[in-house]
Amino acid sequence: MPEIELEEEEYTSQLTAPVMKRILGLLRPHWRWVTGFFTAIAITSALDGLFTYLNKMIIDEGISAHDPARMLHLAAIYGGFIVLQAGMVFSFVYLAGVLGERVQYDLRKMMFERLQDLSLSYYSQMSVGRLMARVTSDSGRVANLMTWGLLDTTWAITNIATSVIFMMVINWRLALIVFAIIPVLVVIAVRFRKRILVEFRRSRRVNSKITGAYNENISGVRVVKALGREDENLNEFRTLTGEMYEASYRAAWLSALFLPVVQIVSAVALGAIVWYGGIQSQAGLLTIGGIHAFVSYLTFMLWPIRDIARVYAEMQHAIASAERIFKLLDTTPEVHDRPDAVPAGTLLGEIEFDHVDFYYEDRKPVLTDFSLKVKPGETIALVGPTGGGKSTIVNLLCRFYEPKKGVVRINGRDYTEYTLKSIHSRLGIVLQTPHLFSGTIRENIRYGRLEATDEEIEAAAKLAGAHDFITTLPKSYEENVGEGGNLLSTGQKQLISLARAVLAKPELFIMDEATSSVDTLTEALIQRGMGHLMAGRTSFVVAHRLSTIRRADRILVIEDGRIAEMGSHAELLRQRGHYYRLYTQQFRQELEQQYGSGALASAAAD
Repeated sequence: MPEIELEEEEYTSQLTAPVMKRILGLLRPHWRWVTGFFTAIAITSALDGLFTYLNKMIIDEGISAHDPARMLHLAAIYGGFIVLQAGMVFSFVYLAGVLGERVQYDLRKMMFERLQDLSLSYYSQMSVGRLMARVTSDSGRVANLMTWGLLDTTWAITNIATSVIFMMVINWRLALIVFAIIPVLVVIAVRFRKRILVEFRRSRRVNSKITGAYNENISGVRVVKALGREDENLNEFRTLTGEMYEASYRAAWLSALFLPVVQIVSAVALGAIVWYGGIQSQAGLLTIGGIHAFVSYLTFMLWPIRDIARVYAEMQHAIASAERIFKLLDTTPEVHDRPDAVPAGTLLGEIEFDHVDFYYEDRKPVLTDFSLKVKPGETIALVGPTGGGKSTIVNLLCRFYEPKKGVVRINGRDYTEYTLKSIHSRLGIVLQTPHLFSGTIRENIRYGRLEATDEEIEAAAKLAGAHDFITTLPKSYEENVGEGGNLLSTGQKQLISLARAVLAKPELFIMDEATSSVDTLTEALIQRGMGHLMAGRTSFVVAHRLSTIRRADRILVIEDGRIAEMGSHAELLRQRGHYYRLYTQQFRQELEQQYGSGALASAAAD
């Protein structure tokens, strides 16, 4: 699996055949459109060359020969070709637009599918801003390369080829002068190529950081304002935009310098053609129309070459974007199905952690030799200090991660023998920070089971304790929750998340700090909903408020990745160990918050 880096990747590959082959491979599914695209460009370019040759014939055979009939005949041919060329121009511009949209659609689809498959370890080390830059601006830039960049490049090549052919037909000696400048221009382009590529890659790297900064500051605007971080964030953002400006400035300067260099070489070539063409004309080897045509063909050649500076700059931008996209597409999920994986029939059987070790990327142990057996239908509560490993146990159980050592078994089988989809589809999860999707309340609850009826949705909301507050809203179940549910309170979002889990009818239920950020009344509603959802199901509850786990079959105190204590609520209180201290400390804090320090002293006296 490609290594995941915290900082933006540094790309140093050049424009090689494998890179371009992979980029051009994006056009393979649309070969019919591509064929039409190239055909239209080729015809248009050939007609451009033919127009110049017709101009030569009009000058030599019509104007110089004083033959009005010949001029009229050639003008009629010219007019017919103009109509044909207009049709070809419409065709390749239309086809370029269609190809661009199709390629961008394919890229976004492939990236979205890959992002759906990737494990949580990838998302924990990649910012949303970087991923958004890949899916939006990077895909658009590659699509532009595949269409408008390809159009400009093909146009340039066909114009040069057409001009060369017609110049050879008119006067091969004069054509040799033009051929002599082509290697010079190629050397100039190669000299500029590497430096332009470096600056554009730097620009793209900083652009991802800027996108990430935008995303984090907009998403965390409440925290920014609450902590008065506006000036500090602005200074950091100015630093990033300054780096972006410097890289873009240098790239633009190099691209701009390319043009005058090409112009100087072009002026020398043009002067040589006019001088030598005059000598050829005096010797009777070249007509006035031929000299005019040669100057025109040279212009046809030089304009595309001059335009290569712009096309090449865009190509470097697109190559850097393509490298980033391919890096994403080539990343394989850390957690994936085995070739022989089979669907899990049910998750209602026994669950076992057998001597499990686990660590994240920093290799600092989180769980060490962790073992646990859970009976079907049992409710397990996990408590303990922050960073002790509670959420890691749940993440391993859900197979968001897999053990580094040891085995997790479900129904007596290593759970890696089951397909991921068959495990995830049987889970019901309510997290500490509930996430709702843009849309209505009904749509968010239905997310748990898309085929559910309206009656089933409302029944799930009633069981979760969400129905009463939903019906007080102006649009009831059709109320829009806003982006991320920001139009609702944390408690309301949590109740909707619980209703979503109820509707899914999971076989294994997970509650991860679900009541830590809600008020007492909402906590009571959540506990009632949990009671309905846990009935007959194996459940794991990670708890901050210990009042939510009194009825758990077993409570595990997790410290430093190990089970420090285990037993029921009453058993652990009698032991007067870790759990007893946690419980009494929390009880005192709640009593003091509700009644003040005087009540606490009175309770202590009693």
